[in-house]
Amino acid sequence: MKTLAEYEELAAKAHGHLCAGQILGIRLALHGLRLLGIEDPAGADRKRLVTYVEIDRCATDAIGVVTGCRLGKRALKFVDFGKMAATFVDLRENRAVRVAAKESSKQRARELYPEIEDKNRQQMHAYREMPDEELFDTQWVRVTIGAQEMPGYKGPRVHCAECGEGIAFAREVEVNGRTLCKACAGARYYEPVSA
Repeated sequence: MKTLAEYEELAAKAHGHLCAGQILGIRLALHGLRLLGIEDPAGADRKRLVTYVEIDRCATDAIGVVTGCRLGKRALKFVDFGKMAATFVDLRENRAVRVAAKESSKQRARELYPEIEDKNRQQMHAYREMPDEELFDTQWVRVTIGAQEMPGYKGPRVHCAECGEGIAFAREVEVNGRTLCKACAGARYYEPVSA
């Protein structure tokens, strides 16, 4: 594992700047990995870890830097709960820990550094030094990951009967006997328009 300062430098490069959310994400990931006993997540232990992040903010980029988990490797999973939390799953030991930032950490940062007016700088200083117990709530949890969700899974690819696009990882749905992608089945996040 690297030092906090080394992770800060890597996180700033990956994210484009360093902020309180990045530092909180680094600390959150380090805490989760320590609890699981994973010492080399980007190296020797890289196939041992899957991470679920619950927010699409600065901390998520930092969590990826520390854990080595990436969406493209299918080891980083995003579930949009809007919470500053992540669950770290040790595939080898079949156990998981969920780490959530405490809301009280912002107030604690104000108490520790009242002389710093800039909220981001205030939190950055505090988050570097606050003990894990003041920053995070932890909960041991069970996460069941299906075979098609695992990193490295290679399954059959089917085509949507409506749009013809390929569908991987068993994401197709059956509607009235037709194999459709989720978009054609009505779960679009976009609306087609004429150019």
